[in-house]
Amino acid sequence: FGDQMNNVAVTDGDKVEAEQRMGYHVDYCPVSELMEYHKQVADADVNALVNTYFNEYDHDALLEDTTTEAYQKVWNAAKAELALRAILKAKGAKGFTTNFDDLGQTEGSYFDQIPGLASQRLMAEGYGFGAEGDWKSAALYRTVWVMNQGLPTGCSFLEDYTLNFDGENSSILQAHMLEVCPLIADQKPRLEVHFLGIGVRKSQTARLVFTSKVGNGCTATVVDLGNRFRLIVNDVECIETKPLPKLPVASALWKPMPNFEIGAGAWILAGGTHHSCFSYDLTAEYWQDYAEIAGIEMVYINKDTTISEFKKELRMNEVYYMLNKALC
Repeated sequence: FGDQMNNVAVTDGDKVEAEQRMGYHVDYCPVSELMEYHKQVADADVNALVNTYFNEYDHDALLEDTTTEAYQKVWNAAKAELALRAILKAKGAKGFTTNFDDLGQTEGSYFDQIPGLASQRLMAEGYGFGAEGDWKSAALYRTVWVMNQGLPTGCSFLEDYTLNFDGENSSILQAHMLEVCPLIADQKPRLEVHFLGIGVRKSQTARLVFTSKVGNGCTATVVDLGNRFRLIVNDVECIETKPLPKLPVASALWKPMPNFEIGAGAWILAGGTHHSCFSYDLTAEYWQDYAEIAGIEMVYINKDTTISEFKKELRMNEVYYMLNKALC
């Protein structure tokens, strides 16, 4: 919806090549079309979904006071979810992206902030999601979710949010404005309303707040290098984080393997994006199979990675894919 955000070109790519290689068919949908569905949502259906929220998630009892702004923000989030569900069903879509520079303005129908709570809930049900127009991550998350079926621990879309320099425990805080999937939560998610000062409408908005489970997993991203797609995979260890009262969003704190300096350095050298799709259950072997099936390059950052050897691998891959492309 609304395509990619300005100044985040890394979220775009060759949609035709992506369909040829990975089967992703990506359509642009104007937010104005989404707003036509938004206008059709019945108040009774919104009220019922709000009650579902209150039944399913921990929350402050004051959030149920219908006279407050906080309640209205939860109500708005429920209406946004119903609109998204309706258009996704109508189009037979398996994923979507949002763009907080474009939230709609059609005859008074609009989102008052990015539909974060809706995105969290839809991801948990298997819809692909990518922020800032990142259709590659939306498609990859859908792939991750399908691959993860029957496995116990969960998966999510995540973003490198901030770096924690702490010696041997240096780590990366993964989060997003609002959209992290509750499948990776280490406890029952909590429904909260807080101010979000980004995008075209800076306002209070609802979201599910939690931290991730502790444990090992893999994170992956797809980048378009122009002559090929590259799948970048990194083993990571999710660790406990201190309380983050000034960052009331869902988050995961992890140490990239083999350590912060090498893991983050190799990710950057490979062209890794700030968005990735994470799973506790999918090991590198799953990703190797996927890359082979799709016919794309894969580079793997793990406990044995060194920067010197990783640079050599990237250089050799350049030669291989240049020759391979010429011979095809």
